[in-house]
Amino acid sequence: MKHVLYGKCVKCGKTYEATPNLTTCECGGILDIVYDYDYIKSQLTKEKLAERRNNSMWRYRELLPVEDTTADTPLRVGWSPLYEADRLAAELGIKKLYVKDDGVNPTASLKDRASAMAVAKAREAGAKVIACSSTGNAASSLAGNAAAAGLKTYIFVPSRAPKGKVAQLMTFGATVISVQGSYEETFELSEAAIDKWGWYNRNAAINPYLSEGKKTVGLEIMEQLQWKAPDYIAISVGDGCTIAGLWKGLKDLYAIGFIDKLPRLISAQAAGCCPLNRAIAENKPWHPMEENTLADSIAVGVPRNADKALMAIRESNGLVVNVTDEEIMAAQKLLGRTCGVFGEPAGVAGSAGLKKLCEEGKIEKDATVVSVVTGNGLKDVANAIKACGEPISIPGRMDLLLEEFDKRGIVVE
Repeated sequence: MKHVLYGKCVKCGKTYEATPNLTTCECGGILDIVYDYDYIKSQLTKEKLAERRNNSMWRYRELLPVEDTTADTPLRVGWSPLYEADRLAAELGIKKLYVKDDGVNPTASLKDRASAMAVAKAREAGAKVIACSSTGNAASSLAGNAAAAGLKTYIFVPSRAPKGKVAQLMTFGATVISVQGSYEETFELSEAAIDKWGWYNRNAAINPYLSEGKKTVGLEIMEQLQWKAPDYIAISVGDGCTIAGLWKGLKDLYAIGFIDKLPRLISAQAAGCCPLNRAIAENKPWHPMEENTLADSIAVGVPRNADKALMAIRESNGLVVNVTDEEIMAAQKLLGRTCGVFGEPAGVAGSAGLKKLCEEGKIEKDATVVSVVTGNGLKDVANAIKACGEPISIPGRMDLLLEEFDKRGIVVE
């Protein structure tokens, strides 16, 4: 890979050759993939990119750590829509708002970006089996992308994982291990199994290539905005890999001169599980927390990618905001009503956080903001119904319909 220099530890600075099986530093630190930006500038221009008809994450190959000979993965991952959300912007009292709906990816979450990268690197490594632990979305994305590529998967999920996500796993043919315990216990069991059998490791806090897949959401946002950076990008945060990847993509574009400023990041965590935001707010090292939220995908009490995530928030002069489950469910309804976007609880936490910051007067009224919805609401219909309520249920009689409308104060227009 001529455009990749090496992997570099974010803790001690030690460098490693960027081989497909690269994991963590010997000091325990997470690695970052370092690029030759001068070489990339000689190979990639905005004009060349605009001519491409590959509307997937692989349109950015010059900024991705894959060999020239590595084929695109089978499923079309990426290039999700960026909607102008003028009605929602007006409700929030800000100048301009865009909603990036990553729930339209093949397995319905942003995690497809990381899993597609895992499949590509597993192929380079000659692996036949990939494994990971997950609260749900990383698992289903790996199972789907691996199935399309003909690779076998072993997936470890906590027993609280929503049935919709487990159904995806089973449908994609994964061997699923439901762990009766926390996400931390699930992660540890997956690590022990990966070590024992030598499977390719898709765990995002271990495999440095996965953030490189996730960063493509930031590359897309900037291209879709004609390379005009917004003031803020809001995103939900659990393990820390997604916000770290987003920031890496933005920095890559800045380094090659595609954008002339960097947005501030908004890190939204669940109030019942916010170890990273708490560390920022208190300016102290992070400490584990209980996983007390219905937003399962960000219910990570021991974040494995804390170093990169905290660095991203601090480097971007970012904002942190914690949202209650009630605020998350309200955001589900708000996004659906104003934008027609159906997000799962964790997927809309960024929007819930943005709403809260606007109400607190912490976002300037003339700001331009992008809010990333990281997962589709069909992943967790039980909580969607809890948020929005049950439908009107009556026998097929007009008099009963009129009576119910009157009881509920429904005015027919």
